[in-house]
Amino acid sequence: MLSGLSSLSGLLGIAFASGINLYAAVLMVGLGLKFDLLHGLPAELQPLSHPVVLTVAGVMYAMEFIADKIPVVSAVWDTIHTVIRPLGAAAMALAATAKLGPMEQTLVALLGGGLALTSHTTKMGVRLLAHGTGEPVTSAGLSLAEDVFSFSLVALAAQYPVFTAVLVAVLVVVCLIVIRLVWKALRAVFRGATARMRSWFGEPARA
Repeated sequence: MLSGLSSLSGLLGIAFASGINLYAAVLMVGLGLKFDLLHGLPAELQPLSHPVVLTVAGVMYAMEFIADKIPVVSAVWDTIHTVIRPLGAAAMALAATAKLGPMEQTLVALLGGGLALTSHTTKMGVRLLAHGTGEPVTSAGLSLAEDVFSFSLVALAAQYPVFTAVLVAVLVVVCLIVIRLVWKALRAVFRGATARMRSWFGEPARA
């Protein structure tokens, strides 16, 4: 039972990391299992160490690494992955809990997908604000930090699953606060842009 709880705790970290960079998370888990570098991960995730899976994950990670450094391309890429990242996290959660019943699997999949969606939404919101600065250095720096964070969180989840679960809980609270602040900032930017457009066309700005 303790082993099962430990595996579930580790899955929370993997799911959260998947919302930031799914391919980095899959690559880290797959390589860690293949070369026996990461211990404590569910044995059901062993298919991620297959050469075909690793090759696809590696190619997609390379594509994301490049796309993430280009502001406009990054925004489009993140928009597309609003669906892909949570689904990927949910799929890994389902695979890792294959020995559990349908109800338990469904709950874990929903939890994994929800965590990935939370971290993805936070990442996307912060990136949109960074793109607004008009310079690529900030976006590139954020992208590198996200990659390091994703790899590190998966490694931490494998070695210290319970601590990772607590960390993820704290991160979720932080994400909710950041999402709220980002939403307010984006609304302010949108209102400012709308007011400028109205002034260009000679329309009076609304109070």
